[in-house]
Parts: sequence; structure tokens; C-alpha cells
Amino acid sequence: MSAGLSLAGRGALVTGAATGIGRAIVLALAHAGAAVAVNHWARAGEAAAVVREVGATGGRAIAVDADVTDAAAVGSMVAGVEATLGPIDILVNCAGIIQNKPFLETTDEDWRRVIDTDLGSVFVMCRAVLPGMVARGQGVVINIASDLGILGRAEFAPYCAAKAGVIGLTRSLAREFAPAIRVNAIAPGPVETQMLSPASMSAAWIAKEKDIPQARFAAPEEIAATALFLAGDLARFYCGQVLGPNGGSVMP
Repeated sequence: MSAGLSLAGRGALVTGAATGIGRAIVLALAHAGAAVAVNHWARAGEAAAVVREVGATGGRAIAVDADVTDAAAVGSMVAGVEATLGPIDILVNCAGIIQNKPFLETTDEDWRRVIDTDLGSVFVMCRAVLPGMVARGQGVVINIASDLGILGRAEFAPYCAAKAGVIGLTRSLAREFAPAIRVNAIAPGPVETQMLSPASMSAAWIAKEKDIPQARFAAPEEIAATALFLAGDLARFYCGQVLGPNGGSVMP
């Protein structure tokens, strides 16, 4: 592996990591040599499977169960991870949910649930992990946003608002904590995950999402490749950027 992609000796924490993009990022970081904490919430079986996958290839990972919208739970999780794996050098905020509902049918509870999970968790996690990074004078934060945080989409108001907020928070933290700590975001296009499966989304919505230049959904591993790049030394000059593995849905 290129020295610029090696993460040997580094510790990482990935939220929402039991399945989908989070799982793929864990596997990519572990393959590059990082010791990785696999955060999940009440998905012990799936998280354990990810840990076994990492171990089968000689890597090191642990599963940690915590609601990343709960500051007390997050504080305990971070302390436990650092006691077991050592300092968290890389934080990947990947936990998220999506909701497809007309705006005028969106309840206060709907709004708070999506905003708290998709945006609030990034705030809570960064507030818990950044002090250690500051004390050590180094660190990497990667926030998973979405192309819909740039484009907007009818009937996805809470999700689009939350992901746009992730982009704004990323840029603010990048300015505040540079140059020692690099904060960047990834805004994927549609990805083949449980969250975007036919069981969760209408056939019409899925067809619309595939109406992009690449004419397909991404594999989670294609998003993980971007995270691996941002986590490593080849990305030292990336600061406050939003990288878009999106199949052409957004062309800034």
C-alpha cells in the first residue's frame, strides 16, 4: 500500500458503522492499518460481523454501542474507545437516517428525529472527540453529508436541511481547527444500501435517483475509497472541502 494511504498506528471511530457506507469505511480504514471502533446503536449482531471481517484479514476492531445523539452516551463511548484502542486520530461521522414525506405532513417529531440524527450527532461527536485531537495537535474529521444537501429534493426537507447543515458545520470547524486538524466532508450521490432499498423508497424515487450521468447507484466501497483518501497523508492540503462521489448528480 502507498505510504500516503497507510494508517498504521492510528485509531479511528466510525459512527453508524454496522452496515452500508459506515461498514465499508471501517473495512477500508482497517485494511490500511488503522484500529477501528465500530459504532452502532442496537445492531450488535451486524456490528460483530464487521469486527469479525476486520479480524479475518488481520486487522483490529471493536464494536461500541451508543446513541450518537446522546452526549452522555457519546462521552462514555469515546472514553472507552480511547482506553481500549488508544487516541482517536480519525473520526468519521456516518450515522444517519432518511425520511421521504411531503413537507406539510412532516411532524415536529419527524423533523427533530432526522435533524438530531443526521446533524446533531455530528455536533455531539465532534464536541467529544476534538478536545483530544487539540491536545495532541493532530487529527482528521470526515463528515458524511449528501448530494441532496446541495441539490435539495421535494419531500425530503428534514434530510436535505440536515445534510446542508453538515456541510456548513464542516466548513466552520475546518476554519476553527486548522491547520492541526483537518475537517472535510463527503457528499455522496445515491448508494446501494438498506436505507435506499426498494423496501424503504418508492420505485419512482429510485428511478429518479438513477437518472444521473452514471445511471446507477454507487457501491458503498466507492464512498469508502474517498474516506480512505481523506484520512491519509495524501490529503494533507484538503481543508473544509466537500468531495462528491455522486455519479454526476452535482457538477460544481
